[in-house]
Amino acid sequence: MGFLRRLLMSDGRSTPESARSVELGTPAVVPKFEVGWSTDVGKTRDHNEDSALVITAAQDGDELRPSFGLFIVADGMGGHRAGEVASSLAARVTAHHIARRCYLPSLVARERDADQPALTEILIGAVRAANDAVSQQVPGGGTTLTCALVLGSQAYVAHVGDSRAYVLNEKGLEQITHDHSLVDRLVETGQLTRDEAAVHPQKNVLYRAVGQSRALEVDTHVRKIPHGEHLLLCSDGLWDMVNEADMADLVGGAPSLQDACEDLIAAANEAGGRDNITVILWRSPLG
Repeated sequence: MGFLRRLLMSDGRSTPESARSVELGTPAVVPKFEVGWSTDVGKTRDHNEDSALVITAAQDGDELRPSFGLFIVADGMGGHRAGEVASSLAARVTAHHIARRCYLPSLVARERDADQPALTEILIGAVRAANDAVSQQVPGGGTTLTCALVLGSQAYVAHVGDSRAYVLNEKGLEQITHDHSLVDRLVETGQLTRDEAAVHPQKNVLYRAVGQSRALEVDTHVRKIPHGEHLLLCSDGLWDMVNEADMADLVGGAPSLQDACEDLIAAANEAGGRDNITVILWRSPLG
């Protein structure tokens, strides 16, 4: 049994900032793997502090492996370019850690090592490595980070901040991450309603972010995403401008995942585009 299978059982716009949909594998053997993504500066900011990172891989041959996907959205903060540097650094360090600990060993090892950590532990270690890197290399900078590792139709999510991960199915859009914002905590304790939180002057103030503390707590989630359902990662530049019902409608009505990403960004800009906007959209394959 292959390494990745053992792991599964054990637990745009046409610019340099966007990528076209990807389909990997032979349809008769390896399920099609589809992803779209895009990032945009928005209408009011003069530069983009968001970062998006997308890695996909599939193998067919003597030993069939499940499709591999790594998707990261990071929304930086801090002046004098600290935000964009922090978000880019955090995304790259997280991806390097996960690829080195999870994907690269699967290319040469047929069996999982007995001391191989659980996937959620790998994700937590990756985000904490990013936290150390940002703290050391970008003084005063910080970033949100929402990361999804996808193996086949199983998604493992690690999260810090208020970028979000959603699952979209026939019931609509379901938020699977929890915002680490001050107003969200006030809502939890009954001091604010959701409507009051939406217009609160401190709604974007975070109590947890990558690069802002030595001992970083990382949320993790594990979800099976059946064929045809979507995983959506985005920065607050999208969800703060477009309501969830409209987001679901735009994805459902788009001819491709890349078109859906660009339609979502266009909708956020039409609503005012008050922040940078980043979105990654993945559809679960058959099998």
